[in-house]
Amino acid sequence: MAGVETLIGGLVVGESPRWHDGRLWFCNWGAQEIRTVDVDGNSEVVAKGPKPAGYCIDFLPDGRLLVTGEDRLLRREPDGSFVTHADLGALGKGWNEVTVDGRSNIYVNNVGFSFGQEDFRPGTIALVTPDGAARQVADNIMFPNGMVVTPDNSTLIVAESWVHRLTAFDIADDGSLSNRRVWAEVDGDGICLDAEGAIWCSGVSGGQPECLRVREGGEVLERIIHDAACFACMLGGADGKTLFLMNAEWRGVERMGELFQSKTGKIETVRVAAPHAGRP
Repeated sequence: MAGVETLIGGLVVGESPRWHDGRLWFCNWGAQEIRTVDVDGNSEVVAKGPKPAGYCIDFLPDGRLLVTGEDRLLRREPDGSFVTHADLGALGKGWNEVTVDGRSNIYVNNVGFSFGQEDFRPGTIALVTPDGAARQVADNIMFPNGMVVTPDNSTLIVAESWVHRLTAFDIADDGSLSNRRVWAEVDGDGICLDAEGAIWCSGVSGGQPECLRVREGGEVLERIIHDAACFACMLGGADGKTLFLMNAEWRGVERMGELFQSKTGKIETVRVAAPHAGRP
């Protein structure tokens, strides 16, 4: 696709992008940073990540930042300090992606094993309700990665990176998940939902690095080819039609140490037709 431009470079691995308060917020894995950048490329470090890699962010309706930690979900207070929002230790360790729905329910997922250090095991999804209670709501997720909730709060979609598919669940009134089904058979790491109900899917492994716009059922509507792996993507900008692409050189699982010591990461942008889905 024409019109892809580099916004900033010099990152290690940009992950978990979120458009919030007129800026893109993201994690710079390897540098242990939570950063922001505006559409002009002005970037700043706003907080330190809880560990070198594997943490993700989202926001509560009141604007407070959430960050996944090793055994808990953290919340950033107005004074900049981090406190425990929910203790997830009884449900697992190594929490990954997080997304907040329009009812203040928080979904977090766990890949289930130490990537690059242990044999594969399936992961889980946990729910943290507004009262702070946490419980598991799905299991046997084949490397859970990016997640989105539809604006009507009826459906959660998660990328199962290990089996190259997007999987959907119905969301009950109490936040429970049911009616598991394949949403699309495509690669997906980080994902975001647009206003037409299509999903942009980033991809790391495989052949030609690319980011796909996919309709439910698997039809590929658009394809952006990259010169490096795309770890995550997010729609934002003033009109919601700027697609931010978190790219970095991928050298394989056996060379992950090199990945986190290099600075091949960059954020690219491209203008698209459909804006982000927004929240109710």
